[in-house]
Amino acid sequence: MDHNVIVSDYAAMDRVLKEERTYILNIVKQIKKAGCNVLLVQKSILRDAVSDLALHFLDKIKVMVVKDIEREDIEFVCKSLGCRPIASLDHFTPENLSNAELVEEIGFSGSRMVKITGSQNAGKTVTLLVRGSNKLVLEEADRSIHDALCVVRCLVRKKALVAGGGAPEIELALKLAALADKSEGLDAICLRAFANSLEIIPFTLAENAGLNPIQTVTELRNRHANGEISAGINVRKGTISDILEENVVQPLLVSVSAITLA
Repeated sequence: MDHNVIVSDYAAMDRVLKEERTYILNIVKQIKKAGCNVLLVQKSILRDAVSDLALHFLDKIKVMVVKDIEREDIEFVCKSLGCRPIASLDHFTPENLSNAELVEEIGFSGSRMVKITGSQNAGKTVTLLVRGSNKLVLEEADRSIHDALCVVRCLVRKKALVAGGGAPEIELALKLAALADKSEGLDAICLRAFANSLEIIPFTLAENAGLNPIQTVTELRNRHANGEISAGINVRKGTISDILEENVVQPLLVSVSAITLA
């Protein structure tokens, strides 16, 4: 909650300024005592995270200040540098700090950024600098990188690949449909409904590729019924082909998770 204090007396104003100065000096002395010479400050929502007076005192003791770090970036920064976030002066001690060989501000295509190198307790993190002509291009690049990282994560957790292009989903739909024909009552209805829901994946894939979804899924179903279990939707060629020969694969964990969560 933000508060406003109205002071109408000059003497009171002088006391307020002196108290502020003393308070900031105590903080600066604690920072200097801990041996800190680079200060990373989280961005504040209501007001400036660091006042001009504080910046002045920190500059006097040769402390570099990097302010307005986003809240969601704090965890990444701490993991990268091997330090801990400090919310109180009581915890501002040397053991909670990290050491680096060089901290510098560099220019890059008209922008300024802070580069930290040679961290002694560096975590296993990677920083990617994404550039683009506009925000839309940057967001699309960010989504592509995120998807690629998710694929790698899935492969690390479960080292197995299956055919893509809707091949596993349509094959599983056929198996469930055959099982539904042999079952009776509610079991048959549930199996048939689940089989139909699995066909939504190749249906959507064909629709997004600009193909006729009904015709494509029907042909894909017939190909699998004839034993072509690796037949899938080839988006590049706009047809159905042996998707494994095209090297179109996906992590097994993706398919397993989708079916399990369903």
